[in-house]
Amino acid sequence: MNDRFNQGVAFFNSGRFFDAHEAWEDTWRESSEPERQWLQGLVQVAVALHHESIGNRLGAKSVLARAAANLGGAPREFLALDFTGFREDVDRSRRELEAGEPLTRFTIRHL
Repeated sequence: MNDRFNQGVAFFNSGRFFDAHEAWEDTWRESSEPERQWLQGLVQVAVALHHESIGNRLGAKSVLARAAANLGGAPREFLALDFTGFREDVDRSRRELEAGEPLTRFTIRHL
């Protein structure tokens, strides 16, 4: 897509969720449907994990639920990323948050 998107992936994978959100938001603004919805889901996952990292688990649960809905229709592969695995990781994180468990760290994998 663009350098800013790839920068967001690198930020996310290094745990810099706020920075990933910023990078992906720039890409999201420039996109059109249906990619726009999937990019919004990525932005929301980064926001949710940022919330969780600062102790706002309630906010993380809320935003992660919206992210899962936006990612639901994404193809298995999107922008050379493994979206199937990513959605599985997001769903696992939602279950962990609901159970009050610590989140299992995950990354976005390239295909």
